[in-house]
Amino acid sequence: MASLSRPVAQSASLQPDRFRVLKEASTKQMGPVVYWMFRDQRIRDNWALIHAIDQANKANVPVAVAFNLFDQFLGAKARQLGFMLKGLRQLHSKIEEELQIPFFLFQGEAKETIPRFLKDCGASLLVTDFSPLREVRKWKNEICAEVSDSVTIHEVDAHNVVPLWVASEKLEYSAKTLRGKINKKLPEYLIDFPELQRPSGKWVIPTNQLIDWDSLIDDVLRKGAEVPEIEWCIPGEDAAMEVLMGNKNGFLTKRLKNYSTDRNNPLKPEGLSGLSPYLHFGQISAQRCAVEARKVRNLCPQSVDSFLEELIVRRELADNFCFYQPHYDSLLGAWEWARNTLKVHASDKREYIYSMEQLEKAQTADPLWNASQLEMVHYGKMHGFMRMYWAKKILEWTRGPEEALRIAIYLNDKYELDGRDPSGYVGCMWSICGLHDQGWKERPIFGKIRYMNYAGCKRKFNVDGYIAYVKRIVNGKKKRKAETQLGRKPKENCS
Repeated sequence: MASLSRPVAQSASLQPDRFRVLKEASTKQMGPVVYWMFRDQRIRDNWALIHAIDQANKANVPVAVAFNLFDQFLGAKARQLGFMLKGLRQLHSKIEEELQIPFFLFQGEAKETIPRFLKDCGASLLVTDFSPLREVRKWKNEICAEVSDSVTIHEVDAHNVVPLWVASEKLEYSAKTLRGKINKKLPEYLIDFPELQRPSGKWVIPTNQLIDWDSLIDDVLRKGAEVPEIEWCIPGEDAAMEVLMGNKNGFLTKRLKNYSTDRNNPLKPEGLSGLSPYLHFGQISAQRCAVEARKVRNLCPQSVDSFLEELIVRRELADNFCFYQPHYDSLLGAWEWARNTLKVHASDKREYIYSMEQLEKAQTADPLWNASQLEMVHYGKMHGFMRMYWAKKILEWTRGPEEALRIAIYLNDKYELDGRDPSGYVGCMWSICGLHDQGWKERPIFGKIRYMNYAGCKRKFNVDGYIAYVKRIVNGKKKRKAETQLGRKPKENCS
């Protein structure tokens, strides 16, 4: 596995416009730098951590990493929180052993825990990573108002290849309008990372904190048992790099060549990168993935170009939407043409009307839709092509677009390992509200929103084969659960 050190592409200082100042201290003091880690939960290739260490070294002060665990974050269950905490447990060990940086874990409201910690340690600079979600932005505004005037706050976009505010200063209509802006900036921003330095200042303030990870994780798994963990995806930075570049079954080393042809076939999950959970939790950098992919472009240029389109343009378009559109999870966030056409057809007669409970339990007359729902519930990830079909059918089978969008987001966030993500919100908005799309031939219920149906899916892939594939997943999970209850050790199914 690669070490923390990387070939030096530039000095340890990041580009000035990769971070922005949320609050400038009015009175100066010499104190530690604190990195409040939230979205980018990794040591490697982390611009926010690089910036925090660089600023600390320039001032000859120590640096610490703080993470705040919320009692509830948008309904996350054992599946998501267990994955996150197990990754953080690995990070805690590595950051203290390899970098001698203390790691603090707080529980409660960030607007209370982070300012209190800054005051207790006499910090002069708070570094945060970037998220476009309204809840995170609200916490940051509250923290800016709460901390003393001697604390400066920097926000670093460590998630996107081109920082969001650099790529565009406005809400973009589609991938077409953003793609050119991003491509123009890539030569400057799609670079390798500098070598990660150790802090020169030593943390001498008593930590007074021992993190009982086992008890914490057990508690989370018990409280969120309604949506249990999955087995196929191992959390943490090392596992993420193995999925990207591993010799056994790494995406870039073994599976990349078929990406452009197989990624839209639900029967070929191996055709996908498998990186979305790691990207969501920030356990791997999208920029690292892109840098490594470009190195092998000569081997399969079409697949690399398709991968970079999804990894950079589409992901950053989702961040753009959630940042510049406050109603990113509501019909109010749709373009006017889409709102109008959905309103006109909201009262159209539906062949079926299903309740939330029926949809959640996959109790519809459509075996293909039921399979996609069961894949998400039991596997923690629905194939991207099926997620479009799944959401569009919810629009067709509910009382109106508002209800459809609410149900789609609820189910996506509850069961998907990478739920509560800008790409998830945009995926639901695209399918139901025509976001980043154009108007199509008008038809009942959908109006001018792009339509998908069972017959169209049959023309694209083996529908019966997909349904059988999901049945094997569900039956295999039930068998492993039974073996566990009988005291037998189930076989692992990790990739």
